[in-house]
This record gives sequence, structure tokens and C-alpha cells, in this order.
Amino acid sequence: MTLLHRRTVVGSTQDEAFALAASGAPAGTAVVAEVQEGGRGSRGQRWASAAGGLWLSVLLRPAAPAAPQLASLRAGLAVAQALGALDDLPAVQLKWPNDLLIDGRKVGGVLVEAQWTAARLEALVIGVGLNVRNAPPTDTRWPAVRLAEWLPAVQVEAVLRLVLPALQQLSLDGASLAAAEITAFASRDALRGAALAEPSVGTADGVADDGQLRVRAADGTITLLRSGPIVPVAAPGST
Repeated sequence: MTLLHRRTVVGSTQDEAFALAASGAPAGTAVVAEVQEGGRGSRGQRWASAAGGLWLSVLLRPAAPAAPQLASLRAGLAVAQALGALDDLPAVQLKWPNDLLIDGRKVGGVLVEAQWTAARLEALVIGVGLNVRNAPPTDTRWPAVRLAEWLPAVQVEAVLRLVLPALQQLSLDGASLAAAEITAFASRDALRGAALAEPSVGTADGVADDGQLRVRAADGTITLLRSGPIVPVAAPGST
């Protein structure tokens, strides 16, 4: 059975993956496209998906899914660690809850979507968009960058070979992050110590074991955030 479905142009690889899920496709089934005409990011925002980038969605069927923010953090960690195999690429940072950064600029993102029938989870699809050789979008709030800035010869296929198995093998077991996962996230946390203006004023203080962002106020109290967007006091790209 074919697990990797290649498309030239699609509306969204997420929608393609859900369609395959509805037809009975097994966990690990993936859709990769050269171009997305209706790519989407978090909160329904448009995701620019021109040729030269990696536009990938992977179907998973966890028996007992964790909260969406946990799946997003785990997927982000898996992608960041997989990209570490590319020589001469700086460490990939994670900006809670679903952005991938290099040197403070956005190189990609993760989108986790679920399909339910009543209380039963039918499918969980993890979408990853990575700027590889494509011109990074210029109309974004956060500065964007592509892998080719550091690796001029990098090819989308080489990045796919690293990222796809990392997502296909991703474990979503556990309703909370293990200590090792929290430590791994902390080592890549692009927001840790940053002063935040929205949605809660304070200092980013890592993630809780349920995947929520910890924000420490001036008086030491901790607020937990379940979703973004997160707005640092400093200008984008300086944290």
C-alpha cells in the first residue's frame, strides 16, 4: 500500500490527507505537494506555499490522543530534531505553540487538525510547511527565512526524507509531556525569557507539562496560556 502520495498542485495537503483518511488510509499515510493553492496555518491564516518549499501532511490514528497543543509541540520537536541532520544548519528553535525558527526568523510551522465523529477521533493530521528553496513570504508579521540561506544546494526531497519518517514514527502517547520532552523543548525555546505584551503581560517561562505556555508576571504569579498568538514586547526577530 502506498503511504506517500505525491501531488503537483493541491488546495491543501491537509484536506487531501483527510480525504485519504475517510477512504480508510492507515496511519503513516502522507501527502506532499509541490504547490498548495489554499494552504493554511494556525487560526485559519493563509499559508504561502510556492514551489520550492516542503508542504507535507501526515495522517496519524492515535487511540487516545493528547491535547492538540501537545501534538503540536511534539511534532515541532520531531521536525527540529530531524533537521539537525543537515550539516551547517543552525539549530532550529521552537516558538510556542507551532512555529519553527532559525536565528529568530520563521522557517516553517506545524498545523495539527483532528476529525471527530461524535466523541470518537477518526483521524489526526499533522501538517508541516517548511521554506526550503522557495522565496520566503514578505507579508508576514514575523520575519521569514528559508533553509537555502544556509544550505544553497539543499533540495526539498532531501528534507522530505528527514522529516517524513520523524512524523510517521511520532508517538502521541501520554496526556502530559515527559521530563525529557520538557527539557528538549527548553533547549530550543525561542521565547524563554522574552517579555510578552499579549495575550498576557509578563515573561515567557517555558511550557507546563500539559503543553501550555507559562507566563510569569512581575509579582511572580504564573499564567498558563492554551493558545496564541504570542506578541513579544521586542520587535519580531529580536527574541
